[in-house]
Amino acid sequence: MAARDLLLASLVLSCSLLPCYGDVLFSSLQRTFVVTASPAPGQVLKGGVDKITVIWGLNQTLAAGTDSAYKTVKVKLCYAPVSQADRGWRKTKDIMKKDKTCPYKIDARPYSSANKTSQSVEWTVQRDVPTATYFVRVYAFDADENEVAYGQTTDAHKTTTLLQVEAISGRHKTMDICSIFFSAFSVLSLAGFFYIEKRKGKRSQ
Repeated sequence: MAARDLLLASLVLSCSLLPCYGDVLFSSLQRTFVVTASPAPGQVLKGGVDKITVIWGLNQTLAAGTDSAYKTVKVKLCYAPVSQADRGWRKTKDIMKKDKTCPYKIDARPYSSANKTSQSVEWTVQRDVPTATYFVRVYAFDADENEVAYGQTTDAHKTTTLLQVEAISGRHKTMDICSIFFSAFSVLSLAGFFYIEKRKGKRSQ
């Protein structure tokens, strides 16, 4: 009986661990890239207007061959903790495939072992990026497209060197003018209709 209970307990434990087997954990990744971004401290980036330049390179203090498994890199815009609070759809998870910290792709390219010290990309902040506080993170992927390393523009607690983005309203001044014009036209048309109907009523009497 005791052996049976032990077997059942082992099976339950195995099943509970199964979904995590083979998953990449962020906590297992080594921070090997040095990453910087161009916005000045306090600058607010306008969606659809402003650009940022991201520069990254392998930390030169690391041992030779550290990047031997790197095949591709992806640069992403990520939510800072202050903009994740009470927003489950932005929540940070240690299991990479469940993590929602970095939803915005800035760039993706093959890893250049010949130019490992400095690579860069210029990116226009997209119109669909919401108003929030962000940082930039660079991931390295192996041949199986699994994350193997990273670097970011902020510290480990994600509280320094952050970026501010202000989303556009989605409205254009011309649209506002047209909206006002047609609203005024509708009011005048309605007033004219009632005036004509009133005169017709008087004539019929």
